Amino acid sequence: MSKKSRSKLWFLVHSWLALPIWFFVLIVCVTGTLAVVSQEIVWLANPQMRASQPSDDAQRLSYDQIVAAMKKAEPDTLIESISRPDESHFALDVRASYPDGRSVTMYVNPYTGAIQGTAPQFNFQAFTRALHGWWLVPFTNGYSWGWYLVSFLSLPLLASLVTGLVVYKRFWKGFFRPTLRFNHGARIFWGDFHRLSGIWSIWFIAVISITSTWFLIEAFMFDNQISISTEPVAAVVPRESVPLTADGSPAPMISLDEAIREARERIPGLDESFVSMPANAYSYLSVGGRSWYPLMFQTADINPYSGDIAATRLLSDRSGLEFVTESMRPLHTGDFGGIWIKLIWFFFGLILSMMVLSGLLIWTKRTALATANALKRSNKVARKATATSRQSTEVSQ
Repeated sequence: MSKKSRSKLWFLVHSWLALPIWFFVLIVCVTGTLAVVSQEIVWLANPQMRASQPSDDAQRLSYDQIVAAMKKAEPDTLIESISRPDESHFALDVRASYPDGRSVTMYVNPYTGAIQGTAPQFNFQAFTRALHGWWLVPFTNGYSWGWYLVSFLSLPLLASLVTGLVVYKRFWKGFFRPTLRFNHGARIFWGDFHRLSGIWSIWFIAVISITSTWFLIEAFMFDNQISISTEPVAAVVPRESVPLTADGSPAPMISLDEAIREARERIPGLDESFVSMPANAYSYLSVGGRSWYPLMFQTADINPYSGDIAATRLLSDRSGLEFVTESMRPLHTGDFGGIWIKLIWFFFGLILSMMVLSGLLIWTKRTALATANALKRSNKVARKATATSRQSTEVSQ
């Protein structure tokens, strides 16, 4: 076999070895696309999560009213946190525990305070996010190797974006003269589709690959005890500051509505979306939500007895590096602007998945054809060598 033929053979082996990698990329893209709208899919399948507005003038109950309604229905319930989803047609997620040690998440109607059901420990939303994010590999000591494996795929995805823009000369013309030929065979159609979807998805591929690269760096930093956080250590209520009742137990804490008012005064434009109750007599009550910058939460830790704000975590408290890195996850998942942002991310996720699939189809067909031609050439060379050897033997005889 000539040196050129050996090079082609090694190139074909290299090409076939890339097939499992890009097939894995395809699966990750598909599961990520489903994960974007997994909460909405569960909402469609589970009526307990639904909480449509009963009438046009119906108002949501306050947090104190929600707690009162739950206590009336189940007096032994110890409420730990209340979380309000972005979409108004979702029920509240209320984390609660019972005297027997059980801890559950309940679906509570924000208009009536009725407990509509209990969330399962593991549902379709958790499954798709775990499958997409770390391939269901358990976290035993730090980040799982599945997390590293999935996030590492951001590197070939980013490299493919860069090389694709280099190979496709004057790619910007595709924005003004898009080409998608249907009547010239599958090879032409998938080639046009691959180029066209790639052009219109440049921004999305860049966002997904860059944020995924950060997830890879984040895991490495965490497992090596490297931190860039400027968040201070959580404070506690001084023991001497905890007011006691006549029987020696801690005094009742302030109302949740009062705590939210205090948080809004300190954080202008705060749209509170969760309230976390004190874990013990020395913990602060926490109120948090988004404001003008939807990619990041701001929080206030409030003394549950006096209502004084002990600490805040504002946008201005983040360093420049934190401001960028904390924005990575919502940018990756599209979970920062309600259903319409999710639908945009879902649509471009489908486009990205189809682009990877079309690239696989084109590449597999081309590689298979090249492999068949290489085998034919090898057989032809072998037959020619055999015939030459036979003729030499006959001449010598």
